[in-house]
This record gives sequence, C-alpha cells and structure tokens, in this order.
Amino acid sequence: MALVDVSRLPQHVAIIMDGNGRWAQSRGKPRTAGHERGADAVRAIMRAARRLGIPTLTLYAFSEQNWDRPRAEINALVDLLCDCLVSERDELIDNEIRLNAIGRLHKLPTRAQSKLHALMDATASFGGMTMTLALSYGGREELVDAARVLARRVREGSLEPDEIDQAALEASLPSMDCGPVDLLIRTGGEQRISNFLLWGSAYAEFYFTDELWPDFSANSLYCAIRAYQERERRFGLVPGAQHAAATNESRDELERAI
Repeated sequence: MALVDVSRLPQHVAIIMDGNGRWAQSRGKPRTAGHERGADAVRAIMRAARRLGIPTLTLYAFSEQNWDRPRAEINALVDLLCDCLVSERDELIDNEIRLNAIGRLHKLPTRAQSKLHALMDATASFGGMTMTLALSYGGREELVDAARVLARRVREGSLEPDEIDQAALEASLPSMDCGPVDLLIRTGGEQRISNFLLWGSAYAEFYFTDELWPDFSANSLYCAIRAYQERERRFGLVPGAQHAAATNESRDELERAI
C-alpha cells in the first residue's frame, strides 16, 4: 500500500472517472454494469478521502457532452444517480460530508433534481468534507454562463466593465466555491481533461492512470497522492522560489505581530 504524508495532502482532489463502459465491455457485460460498478468505486474513494482528511473531492459524473449518448444509457445513468442519492444519504450524514453539485443542473430530469437538492439541503451545514458532483457540466459552458452573469450585471448598472477582472470572473464560477484544484486524476488511460474545471485546474498537478474507474481503489488514490507529493509546485516561479515566498510571507506576518 502506498504511504502518503498526511501533513502535505492536496486540499482539492478532482477526478475524471473514465472507463466504466470499457470495463463492462471487456467482461462481456452491458455498459450499464460498468456504471453500477463505478458507483461502488465512488463510495470507496469518498471513504478513503474522508479518512485521510482531504477537504474537497470533485467528481466528473456526467458532462454536458454526455447528453449525446444513447437514450437508454442516459436513462440508466439518471436512474443510478437517483438510487445513489437515496442509498448514500445515511453515509453522507453520518460522516458529515457536504454534498455539492455544479453544472447545468436544470437539464437533469425533475426526479433527479428533487433528490439531489434534498440531499444537498440535508448536508449543507456539514464541514467534514465537501464532495461535489459535476453533472451536466462543462468547463467552457461554465465560463460562458459566468460571462452572461457579468454581462447582466453590467446591463443592470451594478458592475462597470472595467471592474471585470479575474476575481470577478472567478466569483461567478460555481466550481470555484471550494477553491482551485490541487490534484486532478484521470482514470482509463486517456491523457486529457475533457472540458473539466478549466479555470480551477490552471495550476493543478495531473495524474493519469491506465486503471479503469471501476478498478480504482483506495490504494490507487494513495498512489496518486504520493505522486503529487513528490512534485514541486512552482506556480510559475523558479524552483525553490515558492517556498522562499511562503517563508518571507510568514516572516512578514511575524514581524507585523511583534
């Protein structure tokens, strides 16, 4: 089992859960069987992240582009989502995990919206961990929606065009409520981010694995975190400068306190 340093955990882990269909097809099963097994992996990773003390976990559950899949598969995915929102309710509440969701949620069927919002309301006050489901989500679509929000504010007179800066745009992105992504994991062997959290992943560390999502385990998560901890995050600075900047900032704060 991979060992991780719990004092240097990523604060926000995002996962592109890829490979459910291929997992099922390689076993001669319908794609829906892969999605069902993938739901078990979600539960295992949620528990592992909670045990480690990772504050934020964001899962790419259904993209805006997934609406183009066969209707039968979409219906199966919606049914699975509804079932999980019922079956996982007690575990989320018992472990004080706040459920959040991002994306064009209004496009989900009414029954899914109802169960989703009910569980989000029931867990809204929890602070143990936040698990965000990206549903009917697309990074480009989120940026377009944010631009529309800012444009309406300009039209209404509550915002000047010159006041639109990175902070203003970021404040209009629901995906940034939990902060930027530290570690982005993609299963299934593909090495792209597929329109996921484009703004929040600007300085994320990427971890790609050939494991299909249904096979992704707690130890798989530990391996990803271990790889993350072996990297130096520079945020555009030269090697060592990030640590020096943090040290100087701490020294300045101490001097101000004195």
